[in-house]
Amino acid sequence: MNALALCCLLSVAFAKPSQNGLYNPLFQDIIDEVNSKQTTWKAGHNFDANVDHAYLKHLCGTFLDDPIRESLPEKQDFETVELPDEFDSRTKWGEICPSTKEVRDQGNCGSCWAFGAVEAFTDRICIASNGEKKPHISAEDLLSCCGFWCGMGCNGGFLGGAWNFFKRTGCVTGGQYSTKEGCRPYSIPACEHHTTGHLKPCSGDSHTPSCEKECRQGYNVSYTEDRHYVKTKYTVSSDQTKIMTDIMTNGPVEGAFTVYADFPNYKSGVYQHTTGSQLGGHAIKILGWGTENGTPYWLVANSWNPDWGNKGFFKIKRGGNECGIESSITAGIPA
Repeated sequence: MNALALCCLLSVAFAKPSQNGLYNPLFQDIIDEVNSKQTTWKAGHNFDANVDHAYLKHLCGTFLDDPIRESLPEKQDFETVELPDEFDSRTKWGEICPSTKEVRDQGNCGSCWAFGAVEAFTDRICIASNGEKKPHISAEDLLSCCGFWCGMGCNGGFLGGAWNFFKRTGCVTGGQYSTKEGCRPYSIPACEHHTTGHLKPCSGDSHTPSCEKECRQGYNVSYTEDRHYVKTKYTVSSDQTKIMTDIMTNGPVEGAFTVYADFPNYKSGVYQHTTGSQLGGHAIKILGWGTENGTPYWLVANSWNPDWGNKGFFKIKRGGNECGIESSITAGIPA
């Protein structure tokens, strides 16, 4: 599906709520249907009345038909480890690698493909160094400088292109919006994606930032010297045991899945598609797994800020390739 078709679908699926707090019936119908079915998750209102169509068009920014990813080698060598029933990277490495606990904000840009990649890469550098190195890899640099090989910037991108960029070009550091962390902090403002919070509501759509191959003023490392690389990049098959083994030994991975109209209303529990039509692809960071009330799940970090879902995180059903969650796993080993 091309970006224009996706935008049209999102415009139809998410009509703007009224200013008096009464939400579009489509939202309410989906929420009521999910909750009435007493499925494994709970739905609720996740959009502020002031969120406009332009932002909603940019929620899904990953092209699931990814020829670049398909060209990456599939990982074959896995350590022999005993896999626990539950695993959480935040618990395992959170004290030495605070980035495992972080939830970033892509703002009103379809840059989820870039965020899932830099989040996993950031964690993996720290984990591989046992906490001695804590670079915050820049979503801005990947988004703006990867170019054609990564897709269309804020209008969508490829997971495979992101990890190729880490191997071929390297990526500099950069904090979230309004910070002066790293070489190239994110320049697109954080905004409220959903119910009223501490940020301004998302509106309009952001253009892809320009590729500026220099660090911000005051940063004492050159752009070239600040680059971080992977020595290998790879995919992992949809075998959940292999995915779990890679997470447990090397750190979080990037994944992607098909978003349906019910997912943006996620509040708690283990998500599985219950109702609503397909909207597009979304990339995320998978950092663990477990079982809740008998339902196996993947633990996932979203990039819609900590006010969304369960403090920015969600769980999705594990083991049956729910919404394709197990079929696009991509990662790499830091150089």
